[in-house]
Amino acid sequence: MNSVVSVSLDETPFDPTEFSRLWFLATLTYGVGDIVTTLALVGYSASVNEGNVLLRTVIESFGLWGLIGMKLLAFLFCLVISLYGARDDDSALYYGPPAMLALVGAFTTVYNLRLLIG
Repeated sequence: MNSVVSVSLDETPFDPTEFSRLWFLATLTYGVGDIVTTLALVGYSASVNEGNVLLRTVIESFGLWGLIGMKLLAFLFCLVISLYGARDDDSALYYGPPAMLALVGAFTTVYNLRLLIG
């Protein structure tokens, strides 16, 4: 018999619509804004290098797909923490990861755009 892991907020005090909105914002800023502007900088700017040593090493080893993979791993790790926080009725673990990703994503998107513009 197959066991399926349920990813639901049904038995938690948190609202699924709120969860979707939080993670949409995190996806928009970190998943799209940061990744797209970082790809633009790394792929098309000869004067700017990746500042994060780990990401620079991944890019040198695996190219731009490595960068996308690392960003997705960080995103998924935060999503798992948020779901764990919901199950454990822990507001900090529930709200913290999408808020952190949204803030980091917004900051790095603006910073990367500034670097792209010059």
